[in-house]
Amino acid sequence: MSKTSTARKPAEERKAEIVETTIRLAADIGPDRLTTDRLAKEIGISQAAIFRHFPSKSAIWEAVGRNICERMGDTIYQKKDVLSPGELLRSMVIGQLNFINRTPAVPAILFSRELHAENELLRLFFAKMMEQRHKKLAEIIANAKANGEFSENLDAEDAAYLVLALIQGLAMRWSLNARKFDLAREGERLLELLLLSFSAA
Repeated sequence: MSKTSTARKPAEERKAEIVETTIRLAADIGPDRLTTDRLAKEIGISQAAIFRHFPSKSAIWEAVGRNICERMGDTIYQKKDVLSPGELLRSMVIGQLNFINRTPAVPAILFSRELHAENELLRLFFAKMMEQRHKKLAEIIANAKANGEFSENLDAEDAAYLVLALIQGLAMRWSLNARKFDLAREGERLLELLLLSFSAA
């Protein structure tokens, strides 16, 4: 049964609805089981109406990728002149985990066949996003080294990869465990252990 209105909507509003419904269904049933037929029924429109707004299923996923990247934007990073590098790093990691908690489709999409085997453009889109995030984390860690928060022997590039691995691994464990634990709280606990290994002390 459709959960949304079938009333005629402006094109941009309908496209946004298709993207949001795709994200919600990806969390509920998984990206690989999501068909345009299921998507159309959920919205209460025909498949033909879906393809009037998006020429292909791949185009829908590309719009989903853009939407997620925009919503994952690092607003916390703008506080880099206010917070110490260590505080900024903690805030960015917990902020990303809170975003995943609000958008549980993210780990499902990142590790889906849709991304890795069937949509090269979407894979590259997320790969670029991860590269940009790694660059920011490495910059923050380098600044933490410079002010004595982290060991001068720490490799900022490698340390940034370890932080990303913590986020990704934790998100996958959370997803596989049916989201039954507090993602941000567990992330904060594990992050402190990781940062202890970065410490200059």
